Amino acid sequence: MPKPLSPDLRRRVLETIAEGLSYREAAERFRVSVSSIAAWRRLEREQGHPGPRPMGGDTRSWKIEAERDAVLGILEENPGFTLAELRRALEARGLVFSRVAIRNFLGRRGIALRKHGQPPGRKPPARPDR
Repeated sequence: MPKPLSPDLRRRVLETIAEGLSYREAAERFRVSVSSIAAWRRLEREQGHPGPRPMGGDTRSWKIEAERDAVLGILEENPGFTLAELRRALEARGLVFSRVAIRNFLGRRGIALRKHGQPPGRKPPARPDR
């Protein structure tokens, strides 16, 4: 993913626009696109500055976090569920999340579910040393 252009460049471009240069002239002078200048002007109006918005990171966990009580309620009622069983129970309530989203949600809370085929409440057999 490309890095955003520097806040200093953005500020200088917008200053020349404020002095009366057209978007097209400023784009040619600073070798940026007209659409970038328009986006910076919009950011300046919305945020108060033309700086870039945060990049990367988690942008979707809020969806499952909004249903926190439902997910934890199902686990409270059925502590022996596997990840697949929890996912099916959520789907039955109309809540569809990926396996990874559910796993990450539980991981943030330190909750580990039993593995497929493992009886509830039992630890897996110890592996012999190799």
